[in-house]
Amino acid sequence: MKTEKESYFEFPYEKKGRFASYWHQIQEIAETGPDTILEIGVGNRFVSNYLTSKGFGVVTMDIKANFHPSICGSIVDTPFKSGCFDVVACYEVLEHLPYKVFPNALKELCRIAKNRVVISVPDSTSMYRFWIQIPKIGDIQKLISLPFKRERLHVFDGEHYWEIGRKGFAVKKIKEHIRACGFKILKTYRVFEFYHRFFVLEKRMNTITNHEK
Repeated sequence: MKTEKESYFEFPYEKKGRFASYWHQIQEIAETGPDTILEIGVGNRFVSNYLTSKGFGVVTMDIKANFHPSICGSIVDTPFKSGCFDVVACYEVLEHLPYKVFPNALKELCRIAKNRVVISVPDSTSMYRFWIQIPKIGDIQKLISLPFKRERLHVFDGEHYWEIGRKGFAVKKIKEHIRACGFKILKTYRVFEFYHRFFVLEKRMNTITNHEK
């Protein structure tokens, strides 16, 4: 039986669409020109290795020591001082926790970030994909939700406790909880080629943290 760590490095996990998501993961971090980056969730190290190769300073954290992160710790109680990272990235991690933990995790991300937090979570909403190439204009890509869609109940599959688009997890609800935890949503979008939804968040200046470290 393959271990969870081994599965990150093998097909079919490494699909073409997932590499499209990696591009967005890297882009949303790099375009801010940060000096300090925290990536929560080691995964296959594609993102952290790429950023490191380009001269960015990246600290990784994971709750699992066998993934060999820079720091081993929990997302709801990290060992970092408040506001110590220019960018905190948390990609495809939060859905692995019961949703009741989601607000506490967001508050901790808000606490340790100076300004910017980027997260991604699965969005299983059924979509039509339109991709049109127009001369002198370029490519136009559009995702459109299926009309009269029926939300299916999400059942824990051993990995994901919840996903956007399942019954009880509308994107509107997720946005409300994100804002309630001290963030302004600068943008949110779903990757055209894959089912990952990104939220680029800015820490509100008047955010009050529950504790300082």
